Amino acid sequence: MNDINEKNAGLSIKLENLTKIFTDKRGNETLAVDALNVVIPPGQLVSLLGPSGCGKSTTLYMIAGLLRPSDGKIYFGDNDVTRVSPDKRGIGLVFQNYALYPHMTVRQNILFPLENMNIQREEALKLALEMAELVGISDQLDKKPAELSGGQQQRVAIARALVKKPDVLLLDEPLSNLDARLRLQMREEIKRIQRETGITTIFVTHDQEEAMSISDLMIVLDFGKEQQMDSPQQIYYNPKNMFVAKFLGSPPINTSTAEVINKEIKINGLVLDKTNAKDGKYNIGIRPEDFRIVQNGVFNFKHDEVEIEVIGRDTMIRFNFGGSQVRAIVDSDSILDKDELSIGVKKGKVLLFDIETGRVVV
Repeated sequence: MNDINEKNAGLSIKLENLTKIFTDKRGNETLAVDALNVVIPPGQLVSLLGPSGCGKSTTLYMIAGLLRPSDGKIYFGDNDVTRVSPDKRGIGLVFQNYALYPHMTVRQNILFPLENMNIQREEALKLALEMAELVGISDQLDKKPAELSGGQQQRVAIARALVKKPDVLLLDEPLSNLDARLRLQMREEIKRIQRETGITTIFVTHDQEEAMSISDLMIVLDFGKEQQMDSPQQIYYNPKNMFVAKFLGSPPINTSTAEVINKEIKINGLVLDKTNAKDGKYNIGIRPEDFRIVQNGVFNFKHDEVEIEVIGRDTMIRFNFGGSQVRAIVDSDSILDKDELSIGVKKGKVLLFDIETGRVVV
């Protein structure tokens, strides 16, 4: 582990064929993590994102050493830590429920990880104060956890995880117990703290907005398998498959089936876009924000044929087409004083997916 006085430069994390199989009392096996191969660059904040049961927390607990892999290896930098105990891995871990000691003050909670590190009392107190200042609770040091708000308790948990200057910070759904305002505030704080410390951080969440706003990189998981790893923007605009496309986005992506005929993407004879894909049937996806009001669009309606909801600067238009409801988000000014609406699709924004495999067709 790094010297306690050094700023953390971050370590890379490599997961090599990482697999976890749980076996119940009857001998039934559940594959929770399936041959995961991932390299996390040093100093990055990476989110593990996916629906409940996708394997993200199991992956985090194997990285932490709380669960032993059924197969595969875990490397911190060049060091194989697969069989190393959690206390020897140089990690800081923050749980969903904070896990603070209720009988201790904030100062004592932060100091606790330093007790077995042979650090002199004066130096330990200095470190605790530094961490309290970093997370913004230096004025709460003499209080007990019960006297703090949820957001303050979370800050204490983060300070306690950081005080021993770990190589890796692991956060397991740390914001799920907070209200919406505090969630927003704390995710901004976590981003700031990660930037200031430079520590490699893995953040588990099922909240896509949270992951997209906080992450340098995201790893989208489903049924224990990596679906895609990239920057939030790349994953959102260039999903590798239908699962990723549908999982990310609020409102969700509009999906339907279409045909490609002579390089034109068509639904019910209407041309949505051009493509280089070969002729045939495909699943398609169009993000709500990739529609626009135009002169001669694909979809034409009178006002009373659609549902219109003004959301600040944007307007949501809902209409039925091809047996499914379509959601389009357009600029509010673009529909003012219009008796009829003509809606087009931005060029190059129709995603094609193979019907059998679900993979995006480039």
